[in-house]
Amino acid sequence: MALMDVTNDTSLTYSELNERANKWSTFFAEKGIEKGDRVTLLASNQKEVFEIMFACGKLGAIFVPLNWRLSVDELNYILEDCNPKLLLYNEKFSETVSHLKNVKNNFALRDIIQSDIRISQPFDILLTETDPWLMIYTGGTTGKPKGVILSHQSIIWNAINTIISWGLTSEEVTLNYLPLFHTGGINALSVPILMNGGTVVIGDQFHAEEAVHYLNKYKCTIALFVPTMYHMMVGTKGFQASTFPSMKVFLSGAAPCPLSIYEKFFAKGLPFKEGYGLTEAGPNNFFISPNDAIWKKGSVGKPMAFNQIKLIKIDGTEAGTDEVGEILIRGKHAFKEYWNNPIETAEAWKDSWLYSGDLGKKDRDGYYYIVGRKKDMIITGGENVYPLEIEHWLCEHPDVDEASVVGLSDEKWGERVTAFIVLKTDRIGKEEELKIHCSQKLAKYKIPKEFVFLQELPKTHVGKIDKKYLKEQYEHNWKNA
Repeated sequence: MALMDVTNDTSLTYSELNERANKWSTFFAEKGIEKGDRVTLLASNQKEVFEIMFACGKLGAIFVPLNWRLSVDELNYILEDCNPKLLLYNEKFSETVSHLKNVKNNFALRDIIQSDIRISQPFDILLTETDPWLMIYTGGTTGKPKGVILSHQSIIWNAINTIISWGLTSEEVTLNYLPLFHTGGINALSVPILMNGGTVVIGDQFHAEEAVHYLNKYKCTIALFVPTMYHMMVGTKGFQASTFPSMKVFLSGAAPCPLSIYEKFFAKGLPFKEGYGLTEAGPNNFFISPNDAIWKKGSVGKPMAFNQIKLIKIDGTEAGTDEVGEILIRGKHAFKEYWNNPIETAEAWKDSWLYSGDLGKKDRDGYYYIVGRKKDMIITGGENVYPLEIEHWLCEHPDVDEASVVGLSDEKWGERVTAFIVLKTDRIGKEEELKIHCSQKLAKYKIPKEFVFLQELPKTHVGKIDKKYLKEQYEHNWKNA
């Protein structure tokens, strides 16, 4: 079985998936779609996403899955930028589609699925491995979204790296709740497993108890969730009661995972590890074995088989052991370019290396650790402070549910270390207690000078804590509270 959709309890064999893709490619050809044309899709997680993606691959068209969580204005910006020849949409987004501009043709998925399409003979399309196949728009947290062009080569080599490095077999079954407009949902496990003969179980709206149930029901062997999802899952009765007998490993990605989550899985004897990726280089760039993940807790491991990594310091020299540097990536899995954006492309690619914007370090055994985003680094009193180190330690406190650390403008220090905290218990007296907790492990200049207590932390559409929004809200609402 290739695909199973838990929302409507349907499934597709590999033969059926190929037939569906052929029908879609015939429909596209009838509508004048040619090599290089953009086909956009506004839909939540469903099996048709893969049908349409593979159909675009057959024609040489560029598949652009749209983030359905965006506003109409945000979607209109993307549509104006990529100028699609065709828009497909799930009927539940009909109201949104009625307000969209820059769409020449739009069709409801249901209407096309129910229509009688006779499959044409195989299309005589000349494709090369560097031709674009998929375009995923970045989250736009630092500016306007950019269209990341992934070639056939990028997607296939990400799958090859993953299959070989992780030892995937045709017996793998994964449950995917990650959004299919995001590289994690498509490229982390789904496409590698489909290219290797396994099964992808598609979930739509994430519910922690339901996810635990489906992991057991479908005898899943490997699964990727973001830390926020794991945070919800470990508190369920289902997680506490289950031994997950079929699971080989649980993977965490999209954001650094608190060590307390590791401990919940290790306490049950369950393999758990983190990965690292980005839209521009795919979600899988490192490998660590489940055993190594125990004694190298928090490490993403070593570079995958066909992937080169190096760390560069601010002065341009290569970082040594335990020194922090920007992560540079090179390999056939990396992206081609940003759509219609040669300036940003040139900024990302220098001397054949992709500059990730993420910071990392390597220990004496060659294992890599993610330190955080380069743009999130705090410079306070002339010292470099990496928020992730502080966040991990804050989350070790038994009363802290979530923590996010940012740098806010300060006349004296340049930036002051500020922690946003969600507590499990009442906040009375907690600020001083947390400062004492921090002083047990952190240098004085790393200890937050201010704590802001919230009911919840804002998240992006992929489950990352939205630090930009936190800073904005602090200035507008909490600064003088």
